[in-house]
Amino acid sequence: MTVNRALFDDVMVPNYSPSAVIPVKGKGSRVWDQTGREFIDFAGGIAVNCLGHCHPALVNALKEQGEKIWHLSNVMTNEPALRLAKKLVDSTFAEKVYFANSGAEANEAALKLARRWALDKFGAHKNQIIAFNKGFHGRTFFTVTVGGQAAYSDGFGPKPGEVYHVDYNDLAAVEKLISDNTCAVMMEPLQGEGGIVSPELTFAQGVRDLCTKHNALLIFDEVQTGVGRTGDLYAYQGLGITPDILTSAKALGGGFPIGAMLTTAEIAAHLKVGTHGSTYGGNPLACAVAEAAFDTVNTPEVLNGVKEKSALFRELLNDINTKYHVFSEVRGKGLLIGAVVTDKYKGKAKEFLTAGIEEGVMSLVAGADVVRFTPSLVIPESDIREGMARFEKAVAKVVAAQ
Repeated sequence: MTVNRALFDDVMVPNYSPSAVIPVKGKGSRVWDQTGREFIDFAGGIAVNCLGHCHPALVNALKEQGEKIWHLSNVMTNEPALRLAKKLVDSTFAEKVYFANSGAEANEAALKLARRWALDKFGAHKNQIIAFNKGFHGRTFFTVTVGGQAAYSDGFGPKPGEVYHVDYNDLAAVEKLISDNTCAVMMEPLQGEGGIVSPELTFAQGVRDLCTKHNALLIFDEVQTGVGRTGDLYAYQGLGITPDILTSAKALGGGFPIGAMLTTAEIAAHLKVGTHGSTYGGNPLACAVAEAAFDTVNTPEVLNGVKEKSALFRELLNDINTKYHVFSEVRGKGLLIGAVVTDKYKGKAKEFLTAGIEEGVMSLVAGADVVRFTPSLVIPESDIREGMARFEKAVAKVVAAQ
């Protein structure tokens, strides 16, 4: 069988349009394709590969658990799930954990819990959900409706109701909309897909205060920001603002699919037996790998290293920009970095990504105007410098083509 990009068009549903490059091997922050060509990975599987590719701690955890037990269903619990939940509880505000398979599922659980909590405590009228334009929370019908990008939710029939959107960092708009009928406000503590937009501290604190005032739950979607990405274990800790519900996925498994919803015991009590579930949620294989990833990331060395690597990334990006003047701003936090293209290159962020692939470096976009970097949290300095040298060649190529 010939396995190439053409086979994708033959056998796969066409909702993706992947690169012609098919990676077959990864080690650390480097990836090799079918032809043996090497790439430096600044994409990290969209903020998933927090320890790069084939990290020994994750490989060992997978091998060890793979020879013990793979799946049980939630008729029974298992040791890896219990150990991971205990570590999540011990390291955060949370008292209870629900496991799922993805960020979308963790967010679905958070939204269902918020609605059930409000119904039980206050009545059916308290069902309004407030979220933010350009937010992203997953692709289930509920989460894609709460996400603030109509292009992703239009065209599938009637949407779940009582979901409202305002602009991120617009506290006045939240204040105008929120009421005692609001059951939850859902937000990313740093918008990812929407363009790597950091919250103003007064905005984040103001949303927290408004939720408290109106007995609404504050849900932090930390699918992209969680598990060390911003230089804190979770971004809420760096903001000094505690949500009522937090969702985690992506880096939580270091590349193995897993999601988690974290909350307090009082709120969690409203997901009584039978109200929600997941066949694979809490799977022993996933939880064993996630435990190894969590243990490795949740150290002062790695978290402080993220801050140091972030400073180097920004320095090198600014050096490139001094020569080529293609970015109006470099923003974000930790190793969730966005380079905003100037008006001259508006709508052309993907050209930098494509040119980067040609030069042997993998990056991402966050919308049409932002080049996004979400590398391994433990990427060596030498790989950052080499990857940025390649990215500079890509920038030069895009500039020359204008």
